Amino acid sequence: MLLVSWLHALVAIALAAYGANALVLTLIYWRQRHLAHSEPPPPAEWPPVTVQLPVFNELHVVERLIEAMARLDYPRDRLQVQVLDDSTDETLALACAAAESQRAAGLDVEVLHRQDRSGYKAGALAAALPAATGEFIAIFDADFVPPPDFLRRTVPHLMALPQAGFVQTRWAHLNDSYSWLTRAQALALDGHFVVEQTIRQRNGCFFGFNGSAGLWRRTCIDAAGGWQADTLCEDLDLSYRAQLQGWQGLYLPQVSAPAEIPPQLAAFKRQQSRWATGSIQTLRKLGWQVACANRPFPVRGQGLLHLSAYLSHPLMLLLLLLTLPLLWFGSGTENPLRWLLAYLGLASAGPPLLYTVAQQQLHPRRWLARMAALPVLMLLGTGIALENTLAVARGLRRRPTAFLRTPKFHVESSLDQWQNRPYALPLTGIVVGELFLAAYALLTVFAAATRGHLYAVPFLLLFVGGFGLVALLGLVQGWQRQRPRRQARDDRNHLPDARWPMADTP
Repeated sequence: MLLVSWLHALVAIALAAYGANALVLTLIYWRQRHLAHSEPPPPAEWPPVTVQLPVFNELHVVERLIEAMARLDYPRDRLQVQVLDDSTDETLALACAAAESQRAAGLDVEVLHRQDRSGYKAGALAAALPAATGEFIAIFDADFVPPPDFLRRTVPHLMALPQAGFVQTRWAHLNDSYSWLTRAQALALDGHFVVEQTIRQRNGCFFGFNGSAGLWRRTCIDAAGGWQADTLCEDLDLSYRAQLQGWQGLYLPQVSAPAEIPPQLAAFKRQQSRWATGSIQTLRKLGWQVACANRPFPVRGQGLLHLSAYLSHPLMLLLLLLTLPLLWFGSGTENPLRWLLAYLGLASAGPPLLYTVAQQQLHPRRWLARMAALPVLMLLGTGIALENTLAVARGLRRRPTAFLRTPKFHVESSLDQWQNRPYALPLTGIVVGELFLAAYALLTVFAAATRGHLYAVPFLLLFVGGFGLVALLGLVQGWQRQRPRRQARDDRNHLPDARWPMADTP
């Protein structure tokens, strides 16, 4: 039991380090929040830009994406659009038709289709780069709708700073008010883009390109080794390789591009799982280089904390699994548990404070109302620990991992539906594990309450609610997905059989 006690303490301390780091970043941001963002003047001559649109089976949003490119306010003779379509469904036909329509209107747009999809998104970006004519390369995922002035507001920054290799802008949201699930995700994204990205870039730390709504210098991509497909976060990988070689990254929080937030829990979990696997793969690939880089120790430390952030999920899971035997069989554990939970509780205030500050900066008149989604976000962040633990395990292995895209449904208003769309994801067996963990956490609450550790109950209830919410919402949305399919099947079954003559009608 002494070994369990020591392991529990080490896990709690490691987990608290990530919360404490969020607290530190938030305090630094609050101190620097009034620093102005300089805007370079427009160039005398606008450089050629290529916009790359990686697409795979996006029939709901591909036309909206290409139409957004046609609205870009940039000289037409300096703008090239590449639709990198690896689709295996009707998306390709829709993309070709939309591209043909925009070509007739004067937009230089081409659909590049690959048959094998090797390298996934990284492979598509790399394969299209030789045909790109732009000095700068802008990238948008299929669910983004950039504003018309996006290029005019970002290109001057790269032109004014020759050592800058890429620009990342802030992600905004097309459907953050769609449901409590999308509201909670918006809080998390805003915290990352308003506080974390701003402070890391502003203070000379490593920070990541987010894969979309950004701009690259073509020579930087080539010098850093190009797009590589050995991680699922090709964006994070390339941006870190570029910074390790001395290129600078720029983050522009004042420029935003809205995108669609996953309205289905299974889609959100798939997105988080892919990011977790890719981040850990990047840590395994570049972590030693970051640790040994010729940078100040705080910069290297921030880089390692950033790349390893998803390790917090297996740490959370391990903390829960160790708490029950420690409470049930341990003796004299009250004081150590009190100290550890107090330390963990103080550190865990970091993320909520980070989200609060981000909302105050983005929505000064509505931030309090938007923070009503914080409890949902806290439960979600806990409840996806099992899924992300498995993703981290995949990232630690040296085996190829499939790139599973996040489905998009063109859901913007409360009237839009995703349940009857072909990309809606089915319920998976992981819900059994989530139900088990909810029950295990409830048993741990019982052990804490009956053995005089009432101070641990609120913390443990977070696990009960988190795993319970994720499992229940998964079951409900799985049923919602099947309902329109069952209805359509029943409707087909009630149609008259064409093999038999129909009854005469008057």
